[in-house]
Amino acid sequence: MQSVEVAASWPVENVAVAVVSSPDGVVGTLGDQERVFPLASVTKLLTSYAVLVAVEEGAVEWDQPCGPAGSTVRHLIAHTAGYAFDKPEAQAAPGTRRIYSNAGFDVLASFVGEACEMPFATYLHEAVFAPLGMKSSALVGSAGAGAESSAADLALFAAELLSPRLVSPELVAEATSVVFPGLNGVLPGYGMQKPNDWGLGFEIRSTKSPHWTGNSSSPRTFGHFGQSGTFLWVDPEISAACVALTDLRFGPWAVEAWTPFSDGVRAELVSRRA
Repeated sequence: MQSVEVAASWPVENVAVAVVSSPDGVVGTLGDQERVFPLASVTKLLTSYAVLVAVEEGAVEWDQPCGPAGSTVRHLIAHTAGYAFDKPEAQAAPGTRRIYSNAGFDVLASFVGEACEMPFATYLHEAVFAPLGMKSSALVGSAGAGAESSAADLALFAAELLSPRLVSPELVAEATSVVFPGLNGVLPGYGMQKPNDWGLGFEIRSTKSPHWTGNSSSPRTFGHFGQSGTFLWVDPEISAACVALTDLRFGPWAVEAWTPFSDGVRAELVSRRA
């Protein structure tokens, strides 16, 4: 794909891009697909998928109490438990605000690990990484921001999101639809969003502007970006996904580069199918 070549001009030392289309698989790449990068908050997609597996297995339930008083598993994974960004201290009542919280994901991961009787990092490996063949992926820190992976591995994960095998398509559809609709909140790097729509661990593009996905991305587009200079989005309207990993922290360069890049990738995908 010619559109992925644009990423070679980004002001980064190392970059790896993979574009996945269903049912074709990987249709475009750039850079070393096996190079391992820190994912930062793209980690939340992997953690969330492990939680989906735990829910489908019956190890945990969405409405189980977890976190601050009145909060549930569903609140924590959707950033509506009321926790602060970096510490498990309540700043709002559950379900009243969308407060993006790494701390909430750590509490959630501990809860799932206890329910499954193993460290959460082990559960993530056994529930997601091993079945999908993600051999270079590992959770080496926080469940909200401490995973590392390669473009090749995340392409496998993106293919799973497009055509689920580990959990039911119905559960993935629920997780990638808006929960607790209408809540406002800050999207890190992009400011206050009204509303700041989110699914069960997956950020939903909806009507947000500005946004890190393309201007042409459908409102149903979901995924996550990371402060380490990484992103993964899935646009179900075109049954395609894009992974980009870099070694330069998110900043103005990414705000300027990612949106037109994603627009270009999407346009080429649509054109190829016309």
